[in-house]
Amino acid sequence: MPKDKAVNSVIGERLVEVVKQPVDSQSQESFARAMELTKAYASSGSATHFSAVARLFYDLFEMFETGNDPRLK
Repeated sequence: MPKDKAVNSVIGERLVEVVKQPVDSQSQESFARAMELTKAYASSGSATHFSAVARLFYDLFEMFETGNDPRLK
């Protein structure tokens, strides 16, 4: 499995975990931080398409989980 797919798989699993068990998840803080920034972006009027908001949330969650900038992929 290529490295990008492996990272995406792990991030996806963590995201599912935090949605299913928000209180017990180790990713709770990353989820909350990503959600707050995404809500601010979505309410700013800068978002032109829903998929941009969803992608931003995923990238922010990934960044808070891994500490890496997802734009560098």
